[in-house]
Amino acid sequence: MSKKNIAVVMGGYSSEVNISILSGNTVCKHLDTSKYAVYPIHILKEGWFCKHADHKPIPVDKHDFSIHVEGTKITFDCVFNSIHGTPGEDGILQAYFNLLGIPQTACNYYEAALSFNKRDCISVLKAYGIKTATNYLLNTGDAINTSEIVEKVGLPCFVKANKAGSSFGVSKVYEEEELEGAIAVSFKEDDEIIIESFLEGTEVSVGVINYQGKVMALPVTEIVSENDFFDYQAKYEGKSQEITPARISPEQTEAVQREAEKVFKLLKLKGLTRAEFIFHKGEPHFLEVNTTPGLSPASIIPQQAKVAGINLSDLFDNVIQQAISK
Repeated sequence: MSKKNIAVVMGGYSSEVNISILSGNTVCKHLDTSKYAVYPIHILKEGWFCKHADHKPIPVDKHDFSIHVEGTKITFDCVFNSIHGTPGEDGILQAYFNLLGIPQTACNYYEAALSFNKRDCISVLKAYGIKTATNYLLNTGDAINTSEIVEKVGLPCFVKANKAGSSFGVSKVYEEEELEGAIAVSFKEDDEIIIESFLEGTEVSVGVINYQGKVMALPVTEIVSENDFFDYQAKYEGKSQEITPARISPEQTEAVQREAEKVFKLLKLKGLTRAEFIFHKGEPHFLEVNTTPGLSPASIIPQQAKVAGINLSDLFDNVIQQAISK
């Protein structure tokens, strides 16, 4: 049986580029090399290159997403998408691969764009009875009326870039006079922002995967941040504890897992995903969903898979097989 050529794409054009490269390298390390010829592809603002250990960087031909290695043209049977943020999580690459007819492991382009846009994603899910925080929306150039914002969402509140991952462009605001500064920070990341009411409660993260043909939630992770909230430092610089399984009741675990599976199905997601919730007044409230979540050893999905007894080789293999069989 000839090996399938797999491009593991990583990097991206957002502030999450380094995290994505860690994720991509983890995938490369765990893919079964008896089945797959694995090619790490860096998709960066400065260019698209295959960074194979045995060669100097090889440019990718964007016309058909191919590379030339020692005079031989290599095309790909499947793309493993491990880019966080744009262009891998917001639908741009999904649409590109769709045009080229190359299967990729994440959800399709419309679903990616929808779930990456926090405000649109929340409005769709609310229609199906999924609980969320109260929110207030702003676009670049809108008049900023701080008293109106406070009246709607209360204090403290969160100010977030609408389309940015890894907690970039997020502030927790306690006083009305801090709002304008926080809004300016979010506008550096995006031209749309979302201001949400603060939900007091336990924050949890739930991986949902389509494993061996069945949509299933992984064990739930509890997020305990040393910082004021689960910000970039908490996420990537060890300023948080991630406890799997979460210290919540069996009933709460069951409730949030069912809710996360419901989100996966409603948004027609695929591959590996992770949804964040807060238990506010005992009920899970949806925060956001990541359709290409972190896969580095420090990331939550690998932690949850381990507790579920799924090794990373099987987890990643399953995603590729699904993408190819579609």
